[in-house]
Amino acid sequence: METDPDSPAVAEVIRYLQSPQAIRERCGDLFELACQDRLPHFRCVPSQLGRVADYVIEVTRSRYPQLDIPFHSRWRHFEVEGQSLLARFEPAWNQLSALERARAEADLAMTSVLLDAGAGAAWQYQDAESGQVYSRSEGLAIASLNAFRQGLFSSQPEQPWQADSAGLRQLTLDQLADSFQVSEQNPLVGLEGRWQLLQKLGAVIQAQPQRFGSPPRPGHLIDSLQTQAVAGQIAAAQVLQAVLEGLGDIWPGRSEIAGFNLGDVWPHPALPQTGLGSQLVPFHKLSQWLTYSLLEPLQELGLAVTQLDALTGLAEYRNGGLFIDLGLFHPKQSAILTQAHAPGSPPIVEWRALTVIALDRVATEIRQRLNLSDTTLPLPKILQGGTWAAGRQTAAVRPGGKPPIEIASDGTVF
Repeated sequence: METDPDSPAVAEVIRYLQSPQAIRERCGDLFELACQDRLPHFRCVPSQLGRVADYVIEVTRSRYPQLDIPFHSRWRHFEVEGQSLLARFEPAWNQLSALERARAEADLAMTSVLLDAGAGAAWQYQDAESGQVYSRSEGLAIASLNAFRQGLFSSQPEQPWQADSAGLRQLTLDQLADSFQVSEQNPLVGLEGRWQLLQKLGAVIQAQPQRFGSPPRPGHLIDSLQTQAVAGQIAAAQVLQAVLEGLGDIWPGRSEIAGFNLGDVWPHPALPQTGLGSQLVPFHKLSQWLTYSLLEPLQELGLAVTQLDALTGLAEYRNGGLFIDLGLFHPKQSAILTQAHAPGSPPIVEWRALTVIALDRVATEIRQRLNLSDTTLPLPKILQGGTWAAGRQTAAVRPGGKPPIEIASDGTVF
C-alpha cells in the first residue's frame, strides 16, 4: 500500500476524506446498512422520520413563530434571553474598520469553538456582570467570550480583544482553569484537551503566515477567504476547506494516512476494505461548527456564502440523541446506553454516521411539510430551529439533561 504523502493517489484520498462529499457518502453507506439491520450496534427505522420531522417543526415554531431562523452557529450561544452579550464589545468594535471587526469576530469564533466540546453535567459558570449562572454550551460560550474580552488570548495589552499566536502559546492551563472557574467542586470535562487545542492553534497559525498573516491571528483567515471570493461570492465548502487545511494540525493524532493527521475521521469495520482509507468515516464536526460560525462575519463584510447545504449536519450528541429518543435509531445492546464510550469506538462512529444522514432526511421531510426549499430553509437553519434544540428538549427528562449515550470526552471532538 502506497504511503508517500506526496503521491498523487495518496493526496487524492486525503482530499476526498476532507470533503463534505466523503462525509455524506461514507455515513450514507453505514446508514443503508443500519436500515437493513446489518450493523452490529444500531438499526434504523426510517418509518419514524415523519414523527421526528413533526416534532422538530413543533419545536422550531415555538422558538421562531415566523420561521425567521438564523444560522446555527456559535453566535447563538452569545444570545441570552433575547439579548446579545456581544453588546459588551460594541463601544470598542464600532471604532474598527469592517475588515478589522470581521477579523476580531473570527478570532472570537475560533477560540470559542475550540473550547466548545461538551462540558459535562457538573460544570457551571457565573457571569460576573449579570450574576447569572450558566452551564453546558451557553456556559462555555459566555466563559470564552469573557476570557476573550479580558485579553486572555492576546499578547498585546493595548489590544486585548483579539487572539494571536503569542497570546495563545503563552496561555497556561491554570489561567484557562481560573478563567472558566474550574475547581474540584466545579469540574470541566476535557479541560486539558481544550487548552492543548489552543496551544496548537497558536503554533499552527505561526507556521502559516501566508494564511494567518503577521502578526499571526486566527482572524486573518478572513483575509485569505476574501481573496478566494469571486464576484462577491464564496461557497460554504471553500470555507470548510480553508478551515481543514489551515487548522488540521491542531487535532490530536487519530487516523492517519502516510503520516497525515486526518482529524475527526474514524474507522469502522462494517465498511468494505477496498483500498487506502476505504474503512474511514469522516465527520469534521468542530471544523464544520467553526465554518458555520464564520459565515456571519463573512456576510457582514458583504460576501455572499453560497451552497450552504453542501456542508453536513453536525454529528454530535444533541442531534444524535434526538434520533435515539424518538425511536429513529435503536441500540442493539443495552450497554450502549449504560456505559461510557470512547469517541472512536464502533458504536459511536455508527451513531454519528447515522446522525449525519438522518439530519438530511429529516430536513427533506420538514421542507416538504412547510413547502419551503433548501434555499429558503437551508440545513444550518434546520439545525438551529431545530434539531439541536429538539435534542436538548428530549434529553431534559434525564438528570442534568444528559444525552442518551455517554461519551468519554477528551474535550476535542464533541
